[in-house]
Amino acid sequence: QVQLVESGGGSVQDGGSLRLSCAASGDDVGHYYMAWFRQAPGKEREGVATITTGGATIYADSVKGRFTISRDNAKNTLYLQMNTLKPEDTAMYYCAADRIFFVLRTGYRNWGQGTQVTVSS
Repeated sequence: QVQLVESGGGSVQDGGSLRLSCAASGDDVGHYYMAWFRQAPGKEREGVATITTGGATIYADSVKGRFTISRDNAKNTLYLQMNTLKPEDTAMYYCAADRIFFVLRTGYRNWGQGTQVTVSS
C-alpha cells in the first residue's frame, strides 16, 4: 500500500499554468503505475494522464499537448504540469497508484484526497 498526498492546486485564469505534485509514502513508488484523474461537479471521475514504471505516458485526448505527467522516483513524487488551462479543466484532481496497470480506468487501489483546480474565463 502507498499513501498519496496531492498539492499545487489553485485558481488561475484562462490560459494559465499550474503544476500539481503527488507525494507518496509507505512504499517505493518506483514499483507502481501512477495516474492523474479529475472530477468536476456532477460528472464522473475521468483519467487525465498515466505513467508506467518505465516512464511511458498516455494522455486523455482533452489534455494532449497541454498537460505533461512525470515522476521522480528518487523523491517518491508524481507531477502534472498543466499549461494553457481552460475553464473546462476546472475539477478536483486526484493522483492514483497501483502495481497493476489500469491505464486511464479508475481501478487503481490507492488514491489521494485531491486538490482543487479552478480556471476562470
